[in-house]
This record gives sequence, C-alpha cells and structure tokens, in this order.
Amino acid sequence: MARVLIRNLDERTVERLKKRASRNNRSLQAELQLIVERAAASDVVDSRAVAGRIRRKLLDRKHSDSVALIANDRRR
Repeated sequence: MARVLIRNLDERTVERLKKRASRNNRSLQAELQLIVERAAASDVVDSRAVAGRIRRKLLDRKHSDSVALIANDRRR
C-alpha cells in the first residue's frame, strides 16, 4: 500500500478534520484515508452526467416555488 505525506496544512483545517474523525468514531488517519478514497472514486464527468439525466427527467414537471413554501412555514 502506498504512503502519502501532506505538508503545510493549516492548523484550522487539521482541527476540523480531527473533529470530523471524532464525530465519525475514526482516527484522523482513517478519516483522511476515507476522504481521499471517496474523492478519487468520484468522477466529475460522471456526476455531471447523472445531474443532467435528473434535470431532463424533471424538465416537464411543475415545481413549487420554494420561496413561497419557506415563507409560509415561517409564518406558522
């Protein structure tokens, strides 16, 4: 298995990653490994293709006005 070293990370970034790892009950190493593996597995081109298919499916549907829905919820 390959080893990777990341130098000069901002301390705030490291702290946020440690908190994230803790929330997920993982070590910092395990959290970073998962983040990198997921990033490497996702392909922007594939994601855009999926988004395009979803948009085309929803194209002919009538959508409610989210602003009106939120305003209505806030009045309650």
